[in-house]
Amino acid sequence: MIEVRQSAGGDPLKFEVVVRDEMGETRHVVTMAPATYQDLTAGAHSPVRCVEAAFRFLLDREPKENILGRFDMAIVPHYYPEFAQRFPGYLSAR
Repeated sequence: MIEVRQSAGGDPLKFEVVVRDEMGETRHVVTMAPATYQDLTAGAHSPVRCVEAAFRFLLDREPKENILGRFDMAIVPHYYPEFAQRFPGYLSAR
């Protein structure tokens, strides 16, 4: 289960994320510039949905314990070059 809560607006937007499974939970703080949000979603999805989709993308590639405790969304493509191409599928999937 991925639980995302927006904790601050402005620039950057700030989110608190909890990822839970049968092995326990991890907590993360994620920031995202409004420009990054627009680039990723063109405003078609909420910022919370954007962060949730990014976590689903990350969890398909690494265990929750390996996801950084604090990061900005702009770094994800640096670790995963396929992010921009695959991310729209994560936004549209439930």
